[in-house]
Amino acid sequence: SMKSYIDNGKDYIITEDTLLSGYEMYLSATELHHPEASPLWRKDFNGLPPVHILTAEYDPLRDEGEALYQRLLEQGVDTIFGYPGGAILEVYDSLYKYQDKIHHVLTSHEQGASHAADGYARATGKVGVCMATSGPGATNLVTGIATAMMDSIPLVALTANVGVNALGKDAFQEIDIKGVTIPITKHNFICKSPEELAPTIRKAFQIAKEGRPGPVLVDMTKNATVGSCEYTKKVPDVIGSRNYTFPTSSIKKAVEMIEASEKPFVFVGGGCIASQASAPLKEFVEKIDAPVTDTLMGKGAYDGTNPRYAGMLGMHGT
Repeated sequence: SMKSYIDNGKDYIITEDTLLSGYEMYLSATELHHPEASPLWRKDFNGLPPVHILTAEYDPLRDEGEALYQRLLEQGVDTIFGYPGGAILEVYDSLYKYQDKIHHVLTSHEQGASHAADGYARATGKVGVCMATSGPGATNLVTGIATAMMDSIPLVALTANVGVNALGKDAFQEIDIKGVTIPITKHNFICKSPEELAPTIRKAFQIAKEGRPGPVLVDMTKNATVGSCEYTKKVPDVIGSRNYTFPTSSIKKAVEMIEASEKPFVFVGGGCIASQASAPLKEFVEKIDAPVTDTLMGKGAYDGTNPRYAGMLGMHGT
């Protein structure tokens, strides 16, 4: 016989055959005990437990690897650079379900993944994302993370780790990557349960983008990557650039000093790239009739073929 159930305006049609074949699926939904779920007693089928039909706002993700990608998609991530390993296999297994939404670039070494994520962030203006397994996989990311820190590049590094019970006990491929990366990250986290991952990922991307950009590391223990949890989608906050207001007196003094100078010389750094100030820079240089030099991070802010360009300063300069 065919039975029809209506819940929250949605019509669920279940036959006896589909109920029996999908019995485990319904049991798993029941076990989640989501507070917004609506219990429907199956009195038509003798002895079977209640079935919870979940509301549209709740997505019962069965494994944490899948939930991780949902959270990355929430942050606008469409490209990840990485190299697999034992502790992060569950996360890679779930990647198959998101091949049409997230492009994974397999590098030959984890260091290549962190450098590639760094370059991707520089080229696109988005947060670069890389991931690696525990122990040597995580430590191989260090040089790329340090580069992003030195050059103020937004990057989120995801690493897997051993289970919570094995932390600090010299387990196979276990390293305190959080401690290792403290000096070369804006912030870093260690997730010890599935419930911690969603707010941590959101915070990591916020920290990586806001203020002076930089790298953030999220270390995920085995408890976090193999567990399941409730997940509610959230629109990420818009992170705008910081705007500073200078007193009119300071601006006036700077103008007076420039006008009084006999041979003004413009020195351009990476801040001009970050603030997308190439056009105002060109106008300013023409106005004061000055030559231009730049740092390595400032290259590209001013046209290198312009006669006013004097080359790059520094031991590696022109």
